[in-house]
Amino acid sequence: MTPKYKRILLKLSGEALAGEQKFGLNEEVVSQVVDQLVKVHEMGVDIGLVIGGGNFWRGRQGTNMDRTTADQMGMLATVMNSLAMMDAIEKRGIPARVQTALNMISVAEPYVLRKTLRHFEKGRIVIIACGTGNPYCSTDTAAAQRACEIGADVLLMAKNVDGIYDSDPAKNPAAKKYDRLTFGDIVNKGLKAMDITAATMCMENNIPVLAFALWEKDSILRAVCDEHIGTLIVN
Repeated sequence: MTPKYKRILLKLSGEALAGEQKFGLNEEVVSQVVDQLVKVHEMGVDIGLVIGGGNFWRGRQGTNMDRTTADQMGMLATVMNSLAMMDAIEKRGIPARVQTALNMISVAEPYVLRKTLRHFEKGRIVIIACGTGNPYCSTDTAAAQRACEIGADVLLMAKNVDGIYDSDPAKNPAAKKYDRLTFGDIVNKGLKAMDITAATMCMENNIPVLAFALWEKDSILRAVCDEHIGTLIVN
């Protein structure tokens, strides 16, 4: 297999990492992800990771809570996932670093773009946690922003659904899956699979997005090698 991209930003859904248990981390799922990341890394691809925190906490859970506080709790959930992923990657002999948008230097490095780029030069996988570091911003938006900053060739969004549909496939068995969309379609059709802010950012910086299911066999590897999978979003 030959990679299409030299540098990727992979956004992992926290819920997808929970697997069938729906909460916490499923070690089998994490292991399967790391197996693929090792193969992609060995192809010479630079890998940046942004991981959601929905398997531990989502800001919208705190219905009676101040939104800023709830979102900050969600940022901390992403750190737990990121540290677990770093540990799993390094157990496979690949160096990895966690960087955080919130300052927590006893746990991880602060996110500094030049350090991220230096880690890529050194052959390290970089996991960027805490979203953008700001409330009212989703981890989709954070992934899009980091993809723009690091000069990624593509934003890969590994979720628990195998692409983007015109309605919720869990509720509507007749939902239609799209193979290809434009960023304008995301906005105009009101599709919920991707944050509008994230879509706009990728559109303005001409970064394609591929949304696909994490649970499909070798899905990350296939996405990097440009096999037909998921839904591609372009200008």
